[in-house]
Amino acid sequence: MNEEDLQSRVVHCPYCDAAFDLLVDLSQGDQVTWEDCHWCCAPIQIRIDLPVDEDEPVQLTLGRDDDVL
Repeated sequence: MNEEDLQSRVVHCPYCDAAFDLLVDLSQGDQVTWEDCHWCCAPIQIRIDLPVDEDEPVQLTLGRDDDVL
């Protein structure tokens, strides 16, 4: 993993709606991962979809632990 593969994004917790910085590792391709909210500690499911065209943004979808992403 190189530093250029890391991207910082501001996201909102699906539980408490608090904003926090999420560091996304783009070197792993499309993936589903988990991160605890930095404020309420709830488990957040994160789906990362990389674009086919490099000019388009990375799509992040956040959900609660029982959501199907």
